[in-house]
Amino acid sequence: MPARDTPKKRVAILRAELESHNYQYYVLDQPVVSDAEYDALLRELSALELRHPRLADPTSPTQRVGAPPSEKFASAHHHSRMLSLSNAFDATEFGDFYRRICDQLDVSTVELVAETKLDGLAINLVYEDGILTRAATRGDGTTGEDVTVNVRTVRSVPLRLRDRRPPALIEIRGEIYMEKAGFEALNRRQERAGEKTFANPRNAAAGGLRQLDSRITASRPLTLCCYGIGHFEGGRVPVTQVEILARLRDSGLRVSPATQVVEGIDACLDYYATIRASRASLPYEIDGVVYKVNSLEQQRVLGTIARAPRWAVAFKYPPDERITRVVDIEVQVGRTGALTPVARLEPIFVGGVTVTNATLHNADEIRRKDVRVGDTVVVRRAGDVIPEVVRVVLEKRPANTQPYKIPDSVPGQATARLVQEIIHFASRRATDVEGLGAKLIEQLVTQGLVASPADLYLLDVETLAALERMGEKSAENLVGALEKSKQTTLSRLIYALGIPEVGDATADNLVAAFGTLEGIRQASAEALEAIADIGPVVAARVTDWFCQKANSDVIEALQERGFTWSEEAPGGTDVRGLENLTFVLTGALESMARDQARDRLRTLGARVASSVSKKTDVVVAGTDAGSKADKAATLGIAIIDEKTFLEVLEDPSRITRWIDGPDPKS
Repeated sequence: MPARDTPKKRVAILRAELESHNYQYYVLDQPVVSDAEYDALLRELSALELRHPRLADPTSPTQRVGAPPSEKFASAHHHSRMLSLSNAFDATEFGDFYRRICDQLDVSTVELVAETKLDGLAINLVYEDGILTRAATRGDGTTGEDVTVNVRTVRSVPLRLRDRRPPALIEIRGEIYMEKAGFEALNRRQERAGEKTFANPRNAAAGGLRQLDSRITASRPLTLCCYGIGHFEGGRVPVTQVEILARLRDSGLRVSPATQVVEGIDACLDYYATIRASRASLPYEIDGVVYKVNSLEQQRVLGTIARAPRWAVAFKYPPDERITRVVDIEVQVGRTGALTPVARLEPIFVGGVTVTNATLHNADEIRRKDVRVGDTVVVRRAGDVIPEVVRVVLEKRPANTQPYKIPDSVPGQATARLVQEIIHFASRRATDVEGLGAKLIEQLVTQGLVASPADLYLLDVETLAALERMGEKSAENLVGALEKSKQTTLSRLIYALGIPEVGDATADNLVAAFGTLEGIRQASAEALEAIADIGPVVAARVTDWFCQKANSDVIEALQERGFTWSEEAPGGTDVRGLENLTFVLTGALESMARDQARDRLRTLGARVASSVSKKTDVVVAGTDAGSKADKAATLGIAIIDEKTFLEVLEDPSRITRWIDGPDPKS
């Protein structure tokens, strides 16, 4: 410490210098000192604060190391609602968005702000008099999880704004994400430590931010990019989106460096194409670009629909495609015995994840695409989720390759089918047997301990404890879970039985129509086809399944071993109110599990479908609702949040407010 500096003065100098270096490095990407020089300054400050506790300050750069683990995250209410974005997937849909806002504003053209759409986790930062006081996830848009302790460890998040006269209170909206280089370094560390690696930067960022031990968060290379503000108190309110971004930048926050003001559809499409061309070279993952009306007054005029603003849209990029080689083609056995060919690939990074397998769907598909072992193929993730082979690069096909023919059967087919059948029976939406995973089921089947789902209820602690990686405590827990699963609903049972083409929504509809297992068993094909969403194929599958003696034997064995289910008269309970309405549930609900929500709706007479169509009446959008809510908005279908959903369950007559009238979402 220089001779003339008091500890208080030296601490102030060090804090200011370190925060300046943080800003240069994490926000401007322009470091002016080496890591060693930065670390030396930080060690000096830490030592001074340790010797002089009275100089402690929660905004000090030393306070980013994390705190001891907490038991859970508290809830945090946002001052103003955090909205999601509607999506456009092609130029036509984007053009519709642009023309719609021009029509609503009664103008021929409108100025938009374009920026990259980061693939991370939305965050809401609250600063009071310039000091970070709270950070929360989006949650349902109104209430999120308080992750302040974790966010304080993110170096690009200023603990104190750089404003000379900061507002009394400001909510700042941004995205916590992980850059590609940081993600790769993190996975290398995970591998060296013998720990699980992460599928993609978004998962790694979300997992890092939601750690109950903030010291783990501090070890993750997370960063922040800000794109807007929410509630604002004190000082002059910005009047354009561009002004908001400039203000955030001046306050010491990172904003997208690729931001651009555009006007006219052609200019918007040019920006989209330019960013797409440079997408692979960007240091971070993006899944599209975002366009927002620049004028905040015009934003106010346009307003919002349900959970999304009318004045903004996310123009998504098509699925990422990469080229790799087919190492082998193998066949997987499904629970119905169907054989599905799967391409084993040389590992390739596609759409944010490393892909080693891709489905080839069926014999017709593999024949149509003519995929062969040794082929060079184009691979993408359908909907950015399921890896699939798009096409073969024929000019790179090796000599002497042979067309692949799916065999009529494979060794161990019956065993593999039984394993899949029991995995399905014990799954969460079926009997929900906690602790009964795929590896354990495979052991039970291959060792001859289980030959049907009913045999699960003959297992005892001694038998289970002798299995690999079990132990007595795990065995006791599993026996308890099996006992608990014996009491279920008829809908869950029908789904668990694995009748081909019968998913959980169809199971609900069967129970709503016939009420009892015997009613479903005895139903004719004509009676089945009279039910919504059931056609001739599904009707035939149901009648055929119940005609097979082996299936009847399984049901009888389940009953003999204490398996019971609730039944009701056809048409269900007398407590109704949502008859003839079709609901779709999407996203996570905080108040109940998805299965409970579905059961509550069915009790009130509603139909519950698994996908959105023109026949859908209402979409219930929970946290991270995604594409189903986007499609509903496009089709003009009523979208309600969890709070409204709970009100409807309490008083079904309230649903008329959302499905009646010229604009139910306004």
